[in-house]
Order: sequence, then C-alpha cells, then structure tokens
Amino acid sequence: MYERILVCTDGSELSAHAVTHALNLAKTSGAKLLALRVIPRYRQSYLEGGPIIDQKLDSRIEASWVEHAQSELAAVKQAGKDIGVSVKGLVVKSELVADAIISTAEKQKADLIVMSSHGRKGYKRLLLGSETQHVLTYSEIPVLVIRKKAKKK
Repeated sequence: MYERILVCTDGSELSAHAVTHALNLAKTSGAKLLALRVIPRYRQSYLEGGPIIDQKLDSRIEASWVEHAQSELAAVKQAGKDIGVSVKGLVVKSELVADAIISTAEKQKADLIVMSSHGRKGYKRLLLGSETQHVLTYSEIPVLVIRKKAKKK
C-alpha cells in the first residue's frame, strides 16, 4: 500500500500522537518512515536591512536547534527500531514550514504525509494559521491528518 510515509514532528505532544499513528501504519504496511523536523533559520539581523548580529552567536543558536531536532528524531528512530520499522530522520531549515514539508515529501518520494492538527476554528485559526491546512491545500501527495481526541468533561 505505502512504501514511504513522511511524518512531521515538532516535538509536541500532539505531533507525538501523529508519530505513533505513522509508526503503526508503517509497520502494518511494511513502509519506511521518514520523520521530518522543520526548524527556522536564525535571523541575521533584528530588522530587515539592519546590522547583522554576531555570526558566531547565530551559528551556536542554529546548531543548538539542529541538535534538539536531531534528539527528537532519535527518539522516533528508537521507537521505530522497537517495533521493527525503518526510520530516516530529516532536519530541514526553512521559514516556510508547509512548503518545506511538501518539497521534502516530493524529494523523498513519499506516498503519504502524516501530520497532526489542533483543529482550531474561527479567529484562533486565522491568528495562528495552519501549516496542516496549507499542506492539505497544496500537496499532491495524500495527507493523513491526526487529531487528538478532546478530553471529556
């Protein structure tokens, strides 16, 4: 059914839920899992056209973000290893998260993208935006959206 599944993670509890689903789907279908973590590039200046901040500091901050992302992906790889699923971790630097997800899925020849969604509505969705909505709208690769069940009151 699926040969290469790309799952997006940001280290949150919600994305961990999507990772769990993707791992189980990969195991069931015999697919390879591609775990993707998109991180922003560190700003070169405080204001556009302003003076460049310390490049050594830039490098250290960006390196710490990459290191943190790799540790998150290592946890996904270990979870895959525990259940017999091959996992490849990918760290991509981009300000445009949804575009990075789509282009990575295309480059890696994924046949499914798995993402989580908060399911925000109304003004919250407008203010906070939705990377998942962007991927759903523009990806030619099928997208599986995982939503965590709301807690019962």
